[in-house]
Order: sequence, then C-alpha cells, then structure tokens
Amino acid sequence: MYENYWGLKESPFENTPDPKFLYYSKEHEEGLSRLLYTLERRKGAALLTGVFGCGKTVLARAFLNKINRNIYQVALINNPYLKLVEFLRSIARQLGAEGLPEKLTEMSADHFLQVIESCLQNNAKDGRHTIVIIDEAHVITDNDIFEELRLLLNFQAEDKFLLTLILMGQPELADKIRKNKQFTQRIALGYSLNPLTEEEMAHYISHRLKVAGTQKEIFLASAMRSIFENSGGIPRRINQICDMCLMTGFSSLAKAVDENMVNEAVGSIGV
Repeated sequence: MYENYWGLKESPFENTPDPKFLYYSKEHEEGLSRLLYTLERRKGAALLTGVFGCGKTVLARAFLNKINRNIYQVALINNPYLKLVEFLRSIARQLGAEGLPEKLTEMSADHFLQVIESCLQNNAKDGRHTIVIIDEAHVITDNDIFEELRLLLNFQAEDKFLLTLILMGQPELADKIRKNKQFTQRIALGYSLNPLTEEEMAHYISHRLKVAGTQKEIFLASAMRSIFENSGGIPRRINQICDMCLMTGFSSLAKAVDENMVNEAVGSIGV
C-alpha cells in the first residue's frame, strides 16, 4: 500500500524468513559460520539459541540456501510440539521414508528409529549427508524426545556421524538439554544470538530499505533512537515498528519518519 509512496519495490519489513533481507551482524555471521562448520566437519550436533524474534529462523534459511541439496538431504521440523512417535514419523517422512503407517498406535518409537537409520544408511551409500533441523525446539515438553534425538546421534560410520542435528530455540532450550548430560556431550558447537546494538539496528534498517529498492534516508536520527528504545534491538519488533511507521507516514504524507511517528506506531501495535 505504501511502497510507491516511499519509492519501494516491495515491503521491506515483513516478518517472514526471507534470506535476501538477512542483515549479517557480527553475531549472525558468527552463527552462520558455526552452523556451516558443524556441517562441513560432519559434527554430530549444534545448538543455536536466542530470544524470540532475534533472527534464528531466517538464519537457518540462509544456511539452507548455502548448502548443495545434491549432497545433503534435509529434514526441517518447524513445529516440534508433537508426541514422540509423531515426532519421529515426521523426521522419517521428510527423509523420504515410504509406507509409513497413518495409525501411530500400530508402530513404536523403535520402529521409526529403525526407519530413520535405514534412510541415513541409504543416504551415506549414495554419498549424501543428512541434516535434521529442529526449529522452536524449546517447545518440546517430552524429555523422551531429547533422548531419542540423542539416540539418532548413535548412528555413525567408523569415522563420522551419519547425520548432523541442529537444534534452534529460545534460551531455555539450553537448560532443557543440560538435563540430559549424555546429550549435552554430543553438542559440538553452541551459539546464542543477542539483540542488535543501536548501530547495528541502523544498518539493519538501511539494509532492508536498500533490498526493497531505495537508498533514501527515510528514518530520521530521532526516529532511529526511538525505534531502538522501543524494540530493544530485536529484529522482529524492529520490523513491526518500521512497517507501521511507513504506513503512518504514508497516511500523513510525511517526507520522512520522525520520533512522533514512531511513538504513534508503537502505540498502535502495542509493542
């Protein structure tokens, strides 16, 4: 609605995991580097944590865009709030297992572990490595799921793991994993994403505007300070505020976004 007014080709502040809008702060660069290192060295598992809206999911999408799908097969679980058998079946299905039962009462967790192991072995024979990514893993409430994930890491060749497991979630995920000491020992790398600094936030906003089609300084310095104060540097909140600011500025035919517009935007969306 407001794109033409501001000279944009598309909306710059949608809260969708579009990798082209990913701004590589130092922490995001480090997080991506660690994920790629875990994969390239065929490590067993990596842990990526961060507060809600800090960019974990979009970082995972950028990670997936950098890997060769002819070499790697991926199972991505976006909603792990499942019962154990449902959880394992979902992984097996994404790994291409066929003939899976619809009635879960007919099969046990052990059965699906065997199916997954068969998928891993077949991938290895074909020269492919398997990646299992669990997003929002902090919502897992069944401790047996963490134990089964640990057991997946027992599937190994003589010199390497048959899969790389990447767990992503909010900071409490690390506490849940620490309760399983054997699982903790399998985590090769861990990293926590923090909110953006005020300087990084300014670059973040400029980056997204540039990707969307303009290099104009739409947000005044006073607006930037207010956005940072109200967002805490969390990208998802920054997007919400900036999107509403552009809408507010369009409605009032403003030439730029100032502090008053930010306050109005914050009041309307309640962040």
